Amino acid sequence: MGTVDKPQLLFYQKMGELFYSIAAADKIVRKEEYDALKNIVAEQWKNLDEYEDPFHTDAAYQIEVVFDWFDYEQLDANDCFESFADYNKEYPKLFTKERKQLIWKTANAIASSFSGKNKSEVIMLSKLKVLLKD
Repeated sequence: MGTVDKPQLLFYQKMGELFYSIAAADKIVRKEEYDALKNIVAEQWKNLDEYEDPFHTDAAYQIEVVFDWFDYEQLDANDCFESFADYNKEYPKLFTKERKQLIWKTANAIASSFSGKNKSEVIMLSKLKVLLKD
């Protein structure tokens, strides 16, 4: 894989990390949260750009791959969020208005998918809102 590909691929992997942190904010990732993520990736993230990974699958699927892996590893939601926040600060140009709107929409869909938003998810969402402000 050429270095040219890496920033785009990493962007989608970082999205997986962020969305995992939202779903895992309350320490449990529920099937409904994962289903909400899969639906939005299929319906909206895939159409965001034409970028493909080295295996010619839409790079947006990296979001699910990373989400799955982090869930399997039971990583700490706050650590994942902080890692995403650092990435966001390091590469602000990757966060276009369109992408920010989709990030917000996805995070909200995940948080709302299982019996509404709980306190830990609301806190995580408010941290995200601050991060995505222009």
